[in-house]
Amino acid sequence: MSRADDLRRQALRQLQDFEVLMRNGHFDYGNGYHGRVYLNPHQLFRQPSTIWRLAQDLLDVLPGELLERTEVVAGPVMGGALLAHTLAGLLDGRRALTHPPCSFAPFSSRGSHDFFLRDFYAREMEGKRVLLADDVRNTGKTFAKCAALVRQAGGTVIGTVEICDRLEAVTDPGVPNFALAEYKAPENYPVAECPMCKAGEPITSF
Repeated sequence: MSRADDLRRQALRQLQDFEVLMRNGHFDYGNGYHGRVYLNPHQLFRQPSTIWRLAQDLLDVLPGELLERTEVVAGPVMGGALLAHTLAGLLDGRRALTHPPCSFAPFSSRGSHDFFLRDFYAREMEGKRVLLADDVRNTGKTFAKCAALVRQAGGTVIGTVEICDRLEAVTDPGVPNFALAEYKAPENYPVAECPMCKAGEPITSF
């Protein structure tokens, strides 16, 4: 087993230990569906040392050429931005002092996954190679929206990265994607067809 494979296996175990990946509940996703699995990324950031350690492992599984080319790490608020900020700092810590410092940029939100880029950060991206980061990849639509904003600002997206990929992406921003851990969740159910509801199993609260 390679070091990258070992890090990925370890990360999946840690996500369960930290109760980020909750696999045996009855969860109401708030979108008309219920399921057994819930990814709670807020648990990643409750203690800064947790995301700091996972971010280091994420850097270790990324191709060296990708890291060398990265000039800006950007992510959507809140989890993606916190991860992007951590990655940018750790990346600079691995580089020679003579290497130009890596910049950070957050995508702000108006709600309902409607992201925008403030002018200050848009100027930072112009002519730069940008690595997009998020805590979890679900459908991939957030990455696609952020990639469009980078390109609109004159930057070039060179890759997307996340702590956990649910393997449910339906949108591809056209660049390589890398995850520290991968987990394919079981089938979700429309509320009216939910077998847990029919069995009288209470909704999991936390």
